Amino acid sequence: MCCDFWSSLVGVQSPLTATLLISIVAAVLGSLQTGYQTGDVNAPAKIIEEFFNTTWTSRHNGSMPDHSLTFLWSVSVSIKDFGALLGSLGVKVLTDTFGRRTSILAANTLSVLGAGLMFLSKASASFEMLIVGRLVFGLFCGLVMSLNPLYIQEVSPTELRGAFATLNQVSFASGIFLGMVVGLDVVLGTQKHWALMFSLSLVPALLQFAVLPFCPESPRYLLISCGREAQAQTALRQLRRTSGEVLKELEEMKEEASHSQRRVTLREFLSKRSYRQPIFIVLVVNLGSQLSGFNAIINYSTKMFSKSGFEEAKYLTVGVGAVNVMFTLVAFFLVERVGRRRLLLTGFLSLAACNLLMTITDSLLRVVPDLRSLQVLVVFFLISAYEAGPGPISWFIGAELFDQPARPIAMAFTSMLNWGGKFLLALLFPPLLKVCGPYVYLVFVLVALVAFSYTLLRLPETKGRTFDDIASEFRGAEGLPLCSKSGFNTLT
Repeated sequence: MCCDFWSSLVGVQSPLTATLLISIVAAVLGSLQTGYQTGDVNAPAKIIEEFFNTTWTSRHNGSMPDHSLTFLWSVSVSIKDFGALLGSLGVKVLTDTFGRRTSILAANTLSVLGAGLMFLSKASASFEMLIVGRLVFGLFCGLVMSLNPLYIQEVSPTELRGAFATLNQVSFASGIFLGMVVGLDVVLGTQKHWALMFSLSLVPALLQFAVLPFCPESPRYLLISCGREAQAQTALRQLRRTSGEVLKELEEMKEEASHSQRRVTLREFLSKRSYRQPIFIVLVVNLGSQLSGFNAIINYSTKMFSKSGFEEAKYLTVGVGAVNVMFTLVAFFLVERVGRRRLLLTGFLSLAACNLLMTITDSLLRVVPDLRSLQVLVVFFLISAYEAGPGPISWFIGAELFDQPARPIAMAFTSMLNWGGKFLLALLFPPLLKVCGPYVYLVFVLVALVAFSYTLLRLPETKGRTFDDIASEFRGAEGLPLCSKSGFNTLT
């Protein structure tokens, strides 16, 4: 009954087993931690800046200059994203060596270490420890936000692949919202408890350690990457309801294996003609998403609303988090009904319009202060446009466009683009805002329009299509036979 209800919600008639659902929920606990540590630094920004200044004063008998404090805070916010950029470099090595599930567990140790360092920074009166803790946690973010979509897509049935992959973003957005709430001064965003606030990501981390080891490994990794057909069949029997589904999926994986090699090097990934178009699609979609202005609002919304004259700006920031979660759920319900391509096109065009309105409202605020209410609405619309399409889809589209051997590198590439974009925006947005003022949003308009145009011209729809079917569309670039069946022995 639960399975039928779930299928009706996402608009498909596909079986759902308890093992599949538990596996996906266990995996997305990692993105919940990532979102939490993204959202919890927003509201208590001034309190943590005071900690920086107090620590500096105790060491040097003088207050930290304002420009130095601004820079240090920008580094503290952005260092997690820089760590994630570095962490994404390890995705291929981890997944090829240990598989998908075990790699997620290995990455989880970095989350525990990073949260521990952030928690101890206050007691040790060391803002350096806080920054290092966010850097270590960032390494975890770079790994897990690639590993999760990879694992989820490879254990999910084709009909639910996009919806389940979107759950990774739902969990991430929920974590952001939770972090924003916990960061309020009426909860833990206080001088006394802010260090405890940073440690709460340990709860889902420990829960993941307890549950994920009992979940099956990716059948596609076992069969296509390792050639372990018996183990892949066992994993599929845990994840699917009927033997017919298991046999059908095994045949589909063998078909994909007949077109694939065991491993793809970075050089082959960059030089192979059939990968060229997917690489450009992933590049444009991910940079278009991350440089759309969304991350500037998520990181600095409290300061933005305060500048506009709102006395309780932190509560508006919580509203941003709530809208963020709401529209990731919208994407979850629509991605298998509407498709990836249409949601991306609608999202990018809406982001361009919202950023244009941000430029207009922000530039007129000094003349017409009452426009601040309109500015809040525009921010909410911008968040919804991002999360209803580009936000969640950008994280998993790379896994759908590449075949099994190239998928780990594609997800590492996806992670590098996403976190690189987040890092640049978190680091450069405050100084750019000072230099350009409201016209900084015009840069986001241009980026969104470029992403819209390229998606319109180049991205094929992947909804309801098998991995091999999607890959065959690009294999034609090398003149390869699209329906070749040379047998499963091509693995060896």
